Amino acid sequence: MNRFAKYAVMLIAAALLAAPALTHAAEWRIDPAHTTVSFKVRHLGVTWVQGEFQRVSGRVSYDRKNPGASAADIVIDADSINTRNARRDNHLRNDDFLLVEKHPTITFKSRAVKNAGAEGLDLVGALTIRGVTREVVLKVADISGEVRMRGTVKMGASATTRINRKDFGVKYNRLLEAGGLVVGDEVRITIDVELNKQ
Repeated sequence: MNRFAKYAVMLIAAALLAAPALTHAAEWRIDPAHTTVSFKVRHLGVTWVQGEFQRVSGRVSYDRKNPGASAADIVIDADSINTRNARRDNHLRNDDFLLVEKHPTITFKSRAVKNAGAEGLDLVGALTIRGVTREVVLKVADISGEVRMRGTVKMGASATTRINRKDFGVKYNRLLEAGGLVVGDEVRITIDVELNKQ
């Protein structure tokens, strides 16, 4: 090997050693038995009515050493809505609200990550409700450490966002006799997720 070839090999080796190691985010699956998707909305302008979706699935990419590579793909069964009132739940399933017969799922698919750090991150992505897609930001916090249970590595986190239901075509309301509306427009959403490492 001539002097030039040796010099070229040395340069390539030095570049490889100096380059930062590429870390790929680990793959996780949502544990539906230990995950809650809850929401609350103003009722009569005086209090918050809360509910949850009882069936959720999806996958998450996350590595504590590389939080900027995080991603999430979440699927919520719209028919599984539960506000502890059967009559209200049936109303929420019909055309006035979620129209679950035509749109059986609510989905979130992340597109970008912002403000990634050890304490949390923001997942920017597409939220689809009633077939209408809007960009929202899930603010992820309370990221736990990893634990092992019965051979499965687990971790958890919480995510929150706020949406205007009218942005997704959910426009039903009634005017009160004294003024004001029965249902508020802002919906506050919280996802408390437990993940199983793949």
